[in-house]
Amino acid sequence: MLRPALRHLQLVLRRHRPSKAPGRFFRRTYSTGSGSLAYGTYLPARYGGQSLPLVVLLHGCKQTPEDFAAGTRMNEAADRLGFIAVYPAQARAANPARCWNWFSPRDQQRDSGEPALIAAITRHVIARHGADARRVYIAGLSAGGAMAAIMGATYPELFAAVAIHSGLPYGAARDAGSALAVMRGERAGPAAPPIVPTIVFHGDGDRTVHPRNGELAPARGAPEIQAGEANGRRYTRIVHPGHPRREHWVVHGAGHAWSGGDRRGSYTDPSGPDATHEILRFFSLAPLRVAGRM
Repeated sequence: MLRPALRHLQLVLRRHRPSKAPGRFFRRTYSTGSGSLAYGTYLPARYGGQSLPLVVLLHGCKQTPEDFAAGTRMNEAADRLGFIAVYPAQARAANPARCWNWFSPRDQQRDSGEPALIAAITRHVIARHGADARRVYIAGLSAGGAMAAIMGATYPELFAAVAIHSGLPYGAARDAGSALAVMRGERAGPAAPPIVPTIVFHGDGDRTVHPRNGELAPARGAPEIQAGEANGRRYTRIVHPGHPRREHWVVHGAGHAWSGGDRRGSYTDPSGPDATHEILRFFSLAPLRVAGRM
């Protein structure tokens, strides 16, 4: 049996050694009348049918779930901390580069397109593996980060917090042309405030998705700004006051890559703060919610 603290995903901030007994990673396909989507599930070594938190992870363009898992070390973190990791997989038939279609109006709406499939997979995994519906989170890189923002905006009762790494805000584009423009930084002002707790990582040297897309809308009150250095890169951490909780990490000199990532995966930068560690730390701060409409 898990201790109550672990059941509520009170993630500790200190480092842990990797589990000696690795968990299980397997692929399945979820199908509905409106389409199907493959996904990978990682059950941590400590899983024995008990209710664990769930983290949904959306890969970037040209990536696979296995690639994304290796680069972020999320499966190792799941073994250490005790959560289930789920990796929806974009198909080449839906996008030749395996990008999530975050710029398509159909894929920016609740109960439509890719958001509907990702939400259905999330609910299915909660039911199949008995995950804690109060502690469900979503994170993504690049196009996956943009889709994570969409999921937080369209399914706020399903996800307790969102992490966007090198991505774009909800509603940033309405077609391929506006997507290219916004990726170049052609957007007036910061995005609308998120409605669930949100953490953003973005390198200020990113030439694929302009760093402006990582900016969060101003909140009432002055933000708390902290400067630091980790693994050879300076960063600025901006914590916005109020509800929902918001953090913006600017990694100075970093490009379009997962900060502090593992070179076994693509689009990773071993330098800089450990985005995986900080994202999971942020998720642990999300308030305990009464499970909403599933």
